[in-house]
Amino acid sequence: MKTKQEKTKTPSISPYRLALAQINPTVGDIRGNTDKIIASMRDAVKLGADMIAFPELAITGYPPEDLLLKPRFIKANEDALNSIIPHTKKIAAVVGFALRGDDGRLYNAAAVMAGGRLVDIYRKVHLPNYGVFDEIRYFTPGDQCPVYEHHGMKFGVTICEDIWFPEGPVRAEAEAGARLIVNINASPYHMGKISERRELVTGLARDCNVAIAYLNTVGGQDELVFDGGSMVADANGRIIMNAPQFDEGIYSVDLNLSAAENVVSDDDWTVPVALPQTPRSAKREIVKPPMAKAPSREAEVYEALVLGTRDYTRKNGFREVLVALSGGIDSSIVASVAVDALGAENVHGIFLPTGYTSDESRNDAFALAKNLGIAIDEISIEGLFRQYLETLAPLFHGRKPDITEENIQARIRGNIVMAMSNKFNRLVLTTGNKSEMSVGYATLYGDMAGGFAVIKDVPKTLVYDLCSWRNKKARKRWIPENVLVKPPTAELRPNQKDTDSLPPYDALDPVLKAYVEDDKSLDEIISEHCHPECASRVIRMIDLSEYKRRQAPPGVKITARAFGRDRRYPITNRYRDEG
Repeated sequence: MKTKQEKTKTPSISPYRLALAQINPTVGDIRGNTDKIIASMRDAVKLGADMIAFPELAITGYPPEDLLLKPRFIKANEDALNSIIPHTKKIAAVVGFALRGDDGRLYNAAAVMAGGRLVDIYRKVHLPNYGVFDEIRYFTPGDQCPVYEHHGMKFGVTICEDIWFPEGPVRAEAEAGARLIVNINASPYHMGKISERRELVTGLARDCNVAIAYLNTVGGQDELVFDGGSMVADANGRIIMNAPQFDEGIYSVDLNLSAAENVVSDDDWTVPVALPQTPRSAKREIVKPPMAKAPSREAEVYEALVLGTRDYTRKNGFREVLVALSGGIDSSIVASVAVDALGAENVHGIFLPTGYTSDESRNDAFALAKNLGIAIDEISIEGLFRQYLETLAPLFHGRKPDITEENIQARIRGNIVMAMSNKFNRLVLTTGNKSEMSVGYATLYGDMAGGFAVIKDVPKTLVYDLCSWRNKKARKRWIPENVLVKPPTAELRPNQKDTDSLPPYDALDPVLKAYVEDDKSLDEIISEHCHPECASRVIRMIDLSEYKRRQAPPGVKITARAFGRDRRYPITNRYRDEG
């Protein structure tokens, strides 16, 4: 990978204006994504940009998964690229797409265009195959890292995972003379990931003595949320542009970089490629790049939930959503997220009490609806519940009431919310959190019935923090204070509390994180001051509840390891971590 260098004088060049298109594509909407790309190019030309970059697989949307196995899909995305090329007469562009190579193999690629021409295609070298990624299933790795020159600026292109290898394409391109690396990404969000990216980008820029433009896509795709947060670091590792998280937009920066030394490579790893010149404005005011402040943990998570809910709802053709309000904290935060995502006029609540439902719960549910400005209907299910019990009485004779009767209530509610969904074309948002889903404290075809599980990856303790944060932000009545202070309960039997069936959430959640997110053993968890009986009990419940989680609707990924795409455990499984 090393290169031989011929040292020459390094002339200065005028500021090079780079635009980063932090756009929100939709998987499979090739025409819509292409229109968005072309419109962004036009806007960047008006901004006086010399080059605009678009995210990884911007034309197809990310991740396209098994759509990539359809030849017509690949052909459509390549046709779309051809329709974009003529729009690069006045600007250079880097656009992510899926390439069917002459060898018949598929590549995760970036088209490099300028002067109305397709100049070159970069193929992603490092393909991730962990967590939510399985790119090796579809793509073949590339084996070249060209260095391009445009208006005196020598730059390299890399795609997402390529930047995570210190001795990989970034270093090769820098040693071959690049002064700027354009790294296009579709990097999913989880808590704290923005800090990991920033540390990576600044450290690599400093180590390789090269400016790095890190461009990330934005938007929701099923359970994944892409948070944007694009950034540019100079060769000293200093952040000189920081785009906001979760917002779509075109963000530009002027780069005052010296021209690179001329380099002669002794292998085929790096190949110099000159781009056609494009018009430059003789008089340009220096742009002030955005320097967005880092949000708090609660603000970041909440915005991820809002974006994920909005995009899942809208991209799947729904306008309205339905939330079963119980007067509890989980349904309260889900309703709050829905209102912020879709508007109060598109959020409908329904309250479904039985004889076990307290007046306190009813008051809290209706107070929440009033505070949020959403409509709410009330349908008592007590009569239906009694009919179920009468119908089943001959079969249940001689047996005491147990979880069966509790689940019947939940399933009646599930039937009603799904009937309302069908009749009014409203997407049902379920309200179960990660703590409950981890240990199976949920009813199949009951409270798990719905289309999108907003907080399925949010631990219960974080739910409380989110509610407190949203109330402070509102500076008015939002989520009723009583919801935050009363003990959580499903109200499916007299005087029921969650702690009748589960450890307290402040004891459960640390075990959940250690076991699921950190892959720690029972012994390691106990050594971290978790009570042995509590830890063993929680781990066993997690292992035995996989079958339920497999049947849950998708929901927003928030933690470093969510159930589903991140953590794939067999349902039929006799292995137990007994310590």
